[in-house]
Order: sequence, then C-alpha cells, then structure tokens
Amino acid sequence: MTLESTVAAIRPADEAAMAAARGHQARLTKPAGSLGALEELSVRLSGLAGTCPPPPPEPATVAVFAGDHGVHAQGVTPWPQEVTAQMVANLGAGGAAVNVFARQSRSDVLVVDVGVAVPPHGGPNLIDANVRRGTRDLTVQPAMTRDEARAALEVGISVAGSLIDGGAKCLLTGDMGIANTTPAATLIAAFTGTPAERVTGRGTGIDDPTYRRKVSVVAGALGRHRADPADPLGTLAAVGGLEHAAIAGFVLAAAAHRVPVILDGVVAVSAALVSAAFAPDSVAAMVAGHRSAEPGAAVALAHLGLTPLLDLGMRLGEGTGAMLALPIVASAVRVLHEMATFDSAGVSEK
Repeated sequence: MTLESTVAAIRPADEAAMAAARGHQARLTKPAGSLGALEELSVRLSGLAGTCPPPPPEPATVAVFAGDHGVHAQGVTPWPQEVTAQMVANLGAGGAAVNVFARQSRSDVLVVDVGVAVPPHGGPNLIDANVRRGTRDLTVQPAMTRDEARAALEVGISVAGSLIDGGAKCLLTGDMGIANTTPAATLIAAFTGTPAERVTGRGTGIDDPTYRRKVSVVAGALGRHRADPADPLGTLAAVGGLEHAAIAGFVLAAAAHRVPVILDGVVAVSAALVSAAFAPDSVAAMVAGHRSAEPGAAVALAHLGLTPLLDLGMRLGEGTGAMLALPIVASAVRVLHEMATFDSAGVSEK
C-alpha cells in the first residue's frame, strides 16, 4: 500500500463495539471499575476491532527499525555511530534486551535496516530495506528529502502489511539508532509546540555539557527549519530520522488494518505524532506501552491523549517497554473472553 491509500483506509473507532464492551464490563463478576485502566483498554481494543470481544493480540511481533543520523556529528552522544550496526547484529543474534523479553512472551523480533550507515550483518530476521545510509545533519540541512521520508514511511507500511498478512494480531514498535533521541525530541517539539529544553533528555546517559549541546541542537533545528505540523511529510523530512519515518508508517498500517500497535518509548511516540498528523483516527490503534524516562515522551503521550500502561523509569528503546506491556494488553482482552458475568456465575449483584 502507498502512504495515501493507507491513510485513506483508516477509520474511526467503532462506537457500537465500544458500547458493547462497556456493557459487558458492567456485567462481569467484579465491582464496576475495579480493573482500572484494563477496562478502558478493552473498550478501546473493541472499538478498533469493531467487535466485542476483540481478537486476542497474539501472535505478536516487534519490528525494530534501525537507522543512523547525520546530527551525530554535532556531539549529541558519546557513543560512536558504528554501534548502530553492531547492535543490529546483536539483535539479529538474539542477544539484546528486547530479544530476551520477546522470548519470555513467546513473540517474534524482526529487525529492519531502513537507514543504517554501514550495512549490518544479521540473521534471517534482518530485512534490508535501506533508503539511504543515514540521514543528513539536521542542523545544516533537512535530514531527508520528501521522497526519502516517503520511502521510509512506506517501508514501515510494507513491513506491517507483511506481518499482518502472515498472521500477526498485534504489532510492537522497536528502534535502534545512535543519536536518534535528538530527532525524536525535535519532532516532539515541532508537533506539540513545546520548547526544546522541555522535550530533550539525556538519551544514552550524557553528561551536562553534552546535554546542553543537545538542547541547543534541537532548538537550532527548530529555528532553522520552521517545521509546519500541518505538513507532516515536510516536518518529518526536515528534522526526523529514517527509523522514525518507518515507525510512523508502521503505525499507520496497523491502524488501516485495525490491528493494535503497542508503542515503545520516546522514538516511537515521536513517530506516532507523525502518524496522528497524517490521520488523527490512527490514535485508535495505538497503545502506549510505557512512559519513557525521556521527558519528551510524556509530552508526546499527553498530546496524543494516551496513558501509558507501565512506568518503570526505562529509556532503552529497542521495543523493550512495548514488549513488557504485551501481557497486560493480552490480559485486558482475555477478561472479555473468559471472565464470568453475574448471570452466568450465579453471583448476586449489589
């Protein structure tokens, strides 16, 4: 599917299915509201699927989109750029944290090279979909051309479509890219109108001078490009990353297919802002897996109107927070499928 056909296929949540889910929740053998956020999550997932109860979110796959960034040259991280390709190889070999969590939840990990500077080595779960070997330096010029940004968006659309055609009932976002929290912060600032210092975090654990430089880079990029949120493709091209673009397309495709997509951390939610700018109804497919410790993540989630399921102080990326949230999403759905009602269990209501 193209970007345009994907956006055109996205529809609002089904109000009748949501009403049915709320009514079913009210008849379950528990006090009303006693399952807290799980109840509203089950309602949202019913609205997305257009039926109550919605399908169980399994099998699930996390797609880890990887890319490098020209802004690395500005000293926004102490990590060398070649670590991106090295970590892609580690992900392919099953040695990263998200691989560990995926094995725990019996889920699959797919790694997608959409913009790594050095061609990475990997196993059978690595897809070569490289659009260009890293973005340009967003402090000097647009990070991508509009055509490159579109191509990366359509990589994400294609990957999501293939996974769903292969039977995936839930998608999870993952990312890998040294320096990718700088374009993430810039995207969040651009789409929410929030100052650079409020959305810029310490990423992989930078010191104070590097942090001040990073804030200056984000502020400078916003001033240079004067990104327009009403032009999501242009904003993405100017200050985003190739993996951010691919994740945005991945989210749009999930919404078009009415399959839930669990968002990971700050890179994912910055990309989700792009998706929402293209298609506001795509938010119906989004589940906020966790609240990243990066400050921009909370700003983006508030803008999207999403409440994270977990808040563990994590900021690793890779899809780790999304993967940890998967059992919670599955539990919310399972309650609608399996929990007894007052009538079926012969339990008296208050």
